[in-house]
Amino acid sequence: MKIEMTEDQRQALLIDLLRQHILGEISQGELLKYLRKNILGVSQTRYAEFIGVSRRTLTDIEQNKGSQAQGIIDKVFKPFGIKSSLAPIQPHMACYLLVGKSGQ
Repeated sequence: MKIEMTEDQRQALLIDLLRQHILGEISQGELLKYLRKNILGVSQTRYAEFIGVSRRTLTDIEQNKGSQAQGIIDKVFKPFGIKSSLAPIQPHMACYLLVGKSGQ
């Protein structure tokens, strides 16, 4: 279900979701599924057609299955203004990058 919100609310939500992803609180697949369903309010089939990937590929990404090429990951997140990048594995390093100090 699409959530109605202002552009500022949408941006704040996106920033919070990205923070959660960087800190390892939500997976890439969970992030994509949330954005697709709650920001755009579209089905997997419709979104897959829109971005030009198969529904199976989209399902695999949302279920954190397979290992898609970086170009595919960039393609599925592009409508949200997001691209894939390197991120630290350790949450304390991610926290340091986000706030400039150790999260401990």
